[in-house]
Amino acid sequence: MDLMAGYKNRVQGMVGLVFGNEHSSSSEDSYVERLLDRISNGVLAEDRRNAIAELQSIVAESRAAQLAFGAMGFPVLLSVLKEERDDVEMVRGALETLVSALTPIGHAKESNNEVQPALMNTDLLSREVESISLLISLLSEEDFYIRYYTLQLLTTLLTNSPNRLQEAILTIPRGITRLMDMLMDREVIRNEALLLLTYLTREAEEIQKIVVFEGAFEKIFSIIKEEGGSEGGVVVQDCLELLNNLIHNNSSNQVLLRETIGFDHLISILKLRGNSYSFTQQKTINLLSALETINLLIVGGPETDPGKDNNRLTNKTVLVQKKILDHLLMLGVESQWAPVAVRCMALRCIGDLIASHPKNLDALASKVLGEEPQLEPALNSILRIILRTSSMQEFVAADYVFKCFCEKNSDGQTMLASTLIPQPQAMTHSLHEEDVNMSFGSMLLHGLTPSENDGDLETCCRAASVLSHLLKDNVHCKERVLQIQLEAPAATFGAAEPLLHRMVKYLALASSMKSKDGKSSAVGNAFVQPLILKLLVTWLSDCPNAVQCFLDSRPHLTYLLELVSDSNATVCMRGLAAIILGECVIYNKTGDGGKDAFSIVDAISEKVGLTSFFLKFDEMQKSKIFSSAKSAQSRKSLARSPTASMAEIQDVEENEANDHKTDDHPMLASMFDAQCVQFIRKLEATIRESIIDVYSHPKSKVAVVPAELEQKSGESDGDYISRLKSFVEKQCSEIQDLLSRNATLAEDLAKMGTDGSSQTDHRASERVQVETLRRDLQEMSQRLEMLKAEKAKIESEASMYRNLAGKVEADLKSLSDAYNSLEQANFHLEKEVKSLNSGGAMSIPDIEAINAEAKEEAQKESDAELNDLLVCLGQEQSKVERLSARLLELGEDVDKLLEGIGEDDMGLPDDEEED
Repeated sequence: MDLMAGYKNRVQGMVGLVFGNEHSSSSEDSYVERLLDRISNGVLAEDRRNAIAELQSIVAESRAAQLAFGAMGFPVLLSVLKEERDDVEMVRGALETLVSALTPIGHAKESNNEVQPALMNTDLLSREVESISLLISLLSEEDFYIRYYTLQLLTTLLTNSPNRLQEAILTIPRGITRLMDMLMDREVIRNEALLLLTYLTREAEEIQKIVVFEGAFEKIFSIIKEEGGSEGGVVVQDCLELLNNLIHNNSSNQVLLRETIGFDHLISILKLRGNSYSFTQQKTINLLSALETINLLIVGGPETDPGKDNNRLTNKTVLVQKKILDHLLMLGVESQWAPVAVRCMALRCIGDLIASHPKNLDALASKVLGEEPQLEPALNSILRIILRTSSMQEFVAADYVFKCFCEKNSDGQTMLASTLIPQPQAMTHSLHEEDVNMSFGSMLLHGLTPSENDGDLETCCRAASVLSHLLKDNVHCKERVLQIQLEAPAATFGAAEPLLHRMVKYLALASSMKSKDGKSSAVGNAFVQPLILKLLVTWLSDCPNAVQCFLDSRPHLTYLLELVSDSNATVCMRGLAAIILGECVIYNKTGDGGKDAFSIVDAISEKVGLTSFFLKFDEMQKSKIFSSAKSAQSRKSLARSPTASMAEIQDVEENEANDHKTDDHPMLASMFDAQCVQFIRKLEATIRESIIDVYSHPKSKVAVVPAELEQKSGESDGDYISRLKSFVEKQCSEIQDLLSRNATLAEDLAKMGTDGSSQTDHRASERVQVETLRRDLQEMSQRLEMLKAEKAKIESEASMYRNLAGKVEADLKSLSDAYNSLEQANFHLEKEVKSLNSGGAMSIPDIEAINAEAKEEAQKESDAELNDLLVCLGQEQSKVERLSARLLELGEDVDKLLEGIGEDDMGLPDDEEED
């Protein structure tokens, strides 16, 4: 009874929090208490069964009864489940009562601070692992209703307290195995178990692995097949949601699915059966769930998985080998009866399948749709969707296919661009029914050049978006399309003009139509100008010939300068126009004085001002479109109710519109993805640097008329000198203008000190200074190490010379002592000679002469040795002086170093005398 005691202790604490004091109990509390007493202490079995039935009824209807049951009822009913397994009706009643106690009772008016009895009861029941283990054990009972109510109870616990129940089930031996066994039970039990596993596997990787190990994939597809595939009911949706939980960001489970049962069962769900034009709500949801599974396989595992790229590429390869492109093209392109949400998701799956995969790109390029004789390449059909669809979502999805097809696929871009051949004026306005016979390029040019009467600028901007993908990072295609000349409308009798000029004309036309037609045109064309501007940004990037073609018409530059300063234009439009002007500077190779980079910068400075011009970049980067750009949008699971799911599908556009309450069209957030935004940011940094460089430096070459430097025939020397002098004065005035411009630039840069751009420049200069200081520090450190090594070498040499000098002085002292001893010996000899002279009469040699001769010889020997010593001392003295000078340069105190030498030497004679 440890479990019961634990509940009683926990419940007593909860009662104190919820009920306060014992006087606040209601009639429901006392009634619940009497029923519980009858259940636990009753004698008659029928009376106990009636009591538990009454308890279930009141708990299912009254929140107060739920509160009272939470305070008193769990120990009683869990005791019934544990000890009275033989009484099937009692166990059924106990389980049904527990389900009612954990199910919220809805009220019209509910306070946020009001206690939720169902949540409180869930918390109480899920705290003890033993209670969860007890419920899991009931799944092995033979009675249908016991298993059914047990699954319902576990599902309710998972709904209100998922993490705690997931942890508890992992600790129960064979807990998940018993749940998996329920999938092979009767249909009602199977469906409840399927729903339970769906909740259980969300964000629980360990449970996902165990479920897959227990054969989840085979059982899931077996159930889907029994239910009729995409034509099935909500059970198919639950199966697909469970499947998505198992493979979401889980590379190992994806590999297991691919290597065991394969993708055939999954792809078969996408196959349309029966009447392909019949799409019920549940069928639509099932198809979307299957497409979500395809998308998860394309995405692969988590970002941290080292084998993610290989797994993703293998999934893409196998899916296309299994002919999934045929089913996706049927759903997204051929089946126009399919709901928009299904068509859009199928198109996005096509784009993801071919992205950065050469074989899949070739597979899509070779696909042909339709039947004889109306066969048409798949890319042409997708282009027609872009040009004709009334759904903005479908346009974005189809455009995404071309973005993925052209990305890092120069051969594909060149192949599509080669079909861009202008058609005669009569064919340009042919009926839409004849489009099947048109080439890709003819259809695209038809969309790019609407007639004057139609004024279909929306179609034009959609075609411009496709053309921008064809030109992205492909100079050859840019040059090729630049050569396209379009015939002027017959009514104008004008000359042919380049396609680039025609696009600028439509850009200006969209602006004028917006101002004339008011609200209707403003709503319709809110994205027209940004998409055409995006095309121009892509076209002019890294293409000097395109820049020159753009500047060949002077009104183009004037219009862009006006657009940058137009307060009615959106932040995105002004920023993109500024980017195009910047491209006219950095990719400008012309030498024409009116079109060169210097002239463009001069026009920007005069018409807009550099400070205001750079601010357009900052405003664009802070806009909603650029600040919230995402590479991929995550999709949440659809609701289980078909009606709720369809409401979610149909309200996608409305939700996006509510999320983007700005002047820019919400569709632009999808068109300007993270990759496009990053490309524009790199351009912006280059433009800032180039414009400042051009503005702050004069022209590298000054065009001078040769005639002004040569003397004319018949011109006198004085006139020639005067003419040269005036020419030089003119050049000096131009130099002064340049200096004044530099001063203006300095002021502009100073004013921009508080702006984000100046902060970026300041950070860049700080980085340069830090790098310079780092290099200087390294050089000084190296020099300091060299000086330390040189100092140590000099100190060692000085020590050696000090030792040598001490040795020489010691030798000199020993020589001096020898000389003194010789003097003393000579004195004794003289003394003996005198004593001999005074003592005898015998004749002796001349002692004085002998002494003089001996003294002279000794003197010569000592002088020679002394001279040698003096020479050595002189050499040593010069070395000491040189070393002293070097030590002074190094900052050493020479006197201090030599201070102890004399004292040590002076002590030597005394020591010797003492010895």
